[in-house]
Amino acid sequence: MYSIPEAVKRGDVVVMAIPDEVQPEVWMRDIAPNLSPGKIVVFLSGYNVYYGFIKPPKDIDTVMVAPRMIGEGVRDNFVNGRGGFPVLIGVANNHSGKAWDYALAYSKAIGAIGRPGGVAVESSFEEETITDLFSEHTWAGAFLFLLAEGYNVLIENGVSPEAAMLELWASGELIAITKAIVEKGLFAQLKGHSTTSQYGHLTWGGPRYVTDEVKRLMRDAIKQIKDGTFAREWALERMLGYPVFNRLWDEIMRSRVWQDEDRLYKALGRRK
Repeated sequence: MYSIPEAVKRGDVVVMAIPDEVQPEVWMRDIAPNLSPGKIVVFLSGYNVYYGFIKPPKDIDTVMVAPRMIGEGVRDNFVNGRGGFPVLIGVANNHSGKAWDYALAYSKAIGAIGRPGGVAVESSFEEETITDLFSEHTWAGAFLFLLAEGYNVLIENGVSPEAAMLELWASGELIAITKAIVEKGLFAQLKGHSTTSQYGHLTWGGPRYVTDEVKRLMRDAIKQIKDGTFAREWALERMLGYPVFNRLWDEIMRSRVWQDEDRLYKALGRRK
């Protein structure tokens, strides 16, 4: 076990597997002073290089291998010998002329390619950052809060907490739907639902929720991602000690949906 500075000195490949918001500080303090020409730096997202918070020297290869799944899923696939998974790869510096090869080699080392279902898609630090943040700022966040509000509406109308949560997310049906989307396609998977379900999806679930206001919000989100507004806001949030971040988490954990879910998940043995 080595300290970060010592590991950087000794290693040929430096993998930036730490949170985005702390990378610039660690880079300046521990990594940059100990880099030497010819080393390879692998980023797992394009965030800091795209926004210029980190500027790798030109005499090292700088590549990106960004799995299209959460870290827990990457590790689980690798440990259990499951199939591969998609990654976006990019190159910021190609000092050796072999940077793309290094990106592919790292993709294979983590089990992304070379296994069924695995693929490396040529991308860029810019594209990965924009698409990743766009998901987080639009449909992914909206999805969680829509489920939470759906829970509140069901409870208001006499549905038990257990039945509401099992219907909306706790049963695992979402996993089956997501798997069907991956395997069959976004709308093609609807054919696996009842015709009643299909009709409800097509008449209520989409057209009445994807309003002009929602479309405007999505375009506002990508604008603030591309012009750096969000990145500057997040950097300031860290500098101030995460006041907004912590307040929002406190509000979530005091909400009825969190409290009711906590009881159900403890009963199901999913949470201590």
